Amino acid sequence: MTESATILIVDDQPQNLHVLIHTLEAFDFSVMVAQSGEAALEQATVFPPDVILLDVMMPEGIDGFETCRRLKAQPATREIPVIFLTVLDDVPDKMRGFEIGGVDYLTKPLQHEEVLALFAPI
Repeated sequence: MTESATILIVDDQPQNLHVLIHTLEAFDFSVMVAQSGEAALEQATVFPPDVILLDVMMPEGIDGFETCRRLKAQPATREIPVIFLTVLDDVPDKMRGFEIGGVDYLTKPLQHEEVLALFAPI
């Protein structure tokens, strides 16, 4: 992945969005934002990103696990890597994320270095 890669951030918390947007744009990534699972599904279908950073716990509509399941069920979005972002840090939640197609699982609060390290080897 190049530095001009497009990343879709899906989170309902403005403060989390601000931190992620600031961190990624500082390293020349193109950032798209969705504040719900439904909005993420629509955006990813119309403008497929290179990676999706997806919060698990969203109070409105569908949660991150269901959003990922639906993304992986659609041919147009099936191959987009999904990285879960969440405060849930127990093993069953992590396993569920991997079982439905997530490629990584980061717990909040996120560290700038941790987010950037995801994209360094790609």
